[in-house]
Amino acid sequence: METFAGPVFASLRGSLGMTEQEYQQSLCSENCYLQFISNSKSKADFFLTVPYRIRASCRASCRASCRASCRASCRASCRASCRASCRASCRASLYLPCVYPVSTLCLPLVRNDKRFFLKTQNKREIKFLLANLNIYMEHLKKYPHSLLVKFLGVHRIKIPHRRKKYFIVMQSVFYPDDRINSRYDIKGCEVSRWTEPAPEGSQIIVVLKDLNFEGQYITLERQRPWLLRQVEIDTHFLRRLNVLDYSLLLAHQPLHHDERHQSLSFATLIMRTKKSVNPGSSPVHAGIAAVPGAVPEDDSILLLSETNDSCLTQSQRVASSGGSLQTCLEHSGPGSDAAELPDFRAQNRRLLPNLKNPVHVIDGPEQRYFIGIIDIFTVYSFKKRMEHLWKRLRHPGRSFSTVSPQSYYVRLCHWVEDHTK
Repeated sequence: METFAGPVFASLRGSLGMTEQEYQQSLCSENCYLQFISNSKSKADFFLTVPYRIRASCRASCRASCRASCRASCRASCRASCRASCRASCRASLYLPCVYPVSTLCLPLVRNDKRFFLKTQNKREIKFLLANLNIYMEHLKKYPHSLLVKFLGVHRIKIPHRRKKYFIVMQSVFYPDDRINSRYDIKGCEVSRWTEPAPEGSQIIVVLKDLNFEGQYITLERQRPWLLRQVEIDTHFLRRLNVLDYSLLLAHQPLHHDERHQSLSFATLIMRTKKSVNPGSSPVHAGIAAVPGAVPEDDSILLLSETNDSCLTQSQRVASSGGSLQTCLEHSGPGSDAAELPDFRAQNRRLLPNLKNPVHVIDGPEQRYFIGIIDIFTVYSFKKRMEHLWKRLRHPGRSFSTVSPQSYYVRLCHWVEDHTK
């Protein structure tokens, strides 16, 4: 297996609290991938990693039962069938059937944490990512709480007598998903944006689309301005890359009673504040390796100059669900991080929850939301321009995904604004 830009992705993994041993075990151990069904137009393959401890215990139990059942018979004749039945029983005990109707992200019902997500990419998409890796890392440094999907590695494998396979490793936006009850893939348009939900009581997980979400809202209250601002920042960045057709992933689960009415103790506030402002949470402080190529103009200055004062004031007021981040820093005394508060505001930081995958988790009054932006490889090329003209003729007066990056950016921001409260 060949790795691209290894030191850069290693620094990003470290900033997310991920050890190299954990990453390598997820990639290299046998029986560690779940492949699932998708109707992806790109014909990409999708895989989900299984934690090493679960794989090991599953294999051990399968081998034990397999040996017991096969000991009485001829070992030479039953070895092949025994292996096959062992693998089948192992998979059956771990995985439930699943069908996924979108190309972005759909997660199987599996008894594991489903933290890492793998997707095959073509050579052009890999080249695009590596060519813009410097800009991507700079964006994460300027906005540590960005909703953009976190790429953890780019690899290539060579299979004898077959073409080379490229794949990327990402951290799942829907992690942990043990209580998630609805998942959506949002593009902000209407053409081909309806998916038939799974039958009631079915074990199949279906990721729904824009039209399925109509009539619903993301209820965040005091954290709503933060979300609007961060979506604007991230989609503006993607507009600069001249890309379109990316998706806003959205999932939600009900909060338990104790989660809705928990009191924020001083110790908890300090811990969450340290998580939110900790330099290690941003790749800029994680010993990032240099990436070839020049870094373009500072897009944080560009973005701040394009927003009005009222929008900036809103983002300052909602650094936390109740302003706790700002209050804690302001009262932390001389020599503390309070002196750096303007930087935190410009970076649009918020008070992160004390949970796994905190950057993509936002709690509202009644629901916990998982939000992230994925599929950022589609460039507005000549082919896409022709597709746009064709769709205008075929779908007059209706919105569709293939539009200019500027129109796509504005439309998705408006969708989020219209569907949040």
